[in-house]
Amino acid sequence: MFLSSLLEPIKTAAREAGDTLWRLYQSGDYQEKTKADESPVTTADIAANDIIMQHLGLITPDIPIISEEVQLLPLAQRQHWPRYWLIDPMDGTQEFVARSGDFAVSIALVEHGWPALGVIYWPKEQVLYYATRGHGAFKQRGSKIRRIQVHQHHIDAPLRVAVSRRQPRERIEQLLPPGQQVEYIALGSCSLKSCLVAEGGADCYVRLGPTGEWDTGAVHIIVEEAGGKILDSSFAPLSYNQRESLANPDFVVMGQADLPWPKLIQPQ
Repeated sequence: MFLSSLLEPIKTAAREAGDTLWRLYQSGDYQEKTKADESPVTTADIAANDIIMQHLGLITPDIPIISEEVQLLPLAQRQHWPRYWLIDPMDGTQEFVARSGDFAVSIALVEHGWPALGVIYWPKEQVLYYATRGHGAFKQRGSKIRRIQVHQHHIDAPLRVAVSRRQPRERIEQLLPPGQQVEYIALGSCSLKSCLVAEGGADCYVRLGPTGEWDTGAVHIIVEEAGGKILDSSFAPLSYNQRESLANPDFVVMGQADLPWPKLIQPQ
């Protein structure tokens, strides 16, 4: 009951933040900056963050929040939290700046070290992806809601791999066995590519390069509830809030969970 009671208010928060991003995107009324780690950030990211933080403060004032756009507390102050919000106010800032429209709002609730609720909102398409533990994954456009599931891949069919528009494919190609037939599907935003796997539009997504736990929190529960998995590039589980840094390892978003993934994706 606790998770289900949170779902609609969190969907509202994600929509409001995302629609603000979309208005700023269309008007061009934002400024670009560079963080200390040289990743991009805009005043639109901050505006979306403020909206989400305000909503969460009203919905669950006693639950702490970790956001990409807020300074991270030391591990000693957060490692024993039984639950916390994990948010990325705008996943895909590079896509926002590059004008592709493929950026999204990501909000997750992590309980006892594992995502239990996840909401992704794609402003360009006005689409919500969401899931709560044990209740399936869903895609919503307007009032139309449908349950989503990963694609059941036939081993002789080409492997459909979601890839970035911004990153070279050579590193991905090196992970695939010789002779593997592949169809590449280009899309922006880490979370949107993961949701593409969750709804069966791709068989997998291999992420090589820097990400944070806020990039996987919401989509992790969505992918799992749709029948898939997210594991690191050595096929070990990811972790949440267990280290000083929230940097993720390279990871693989896998659709059909019982495929022989170590044969299909071969880490270097």
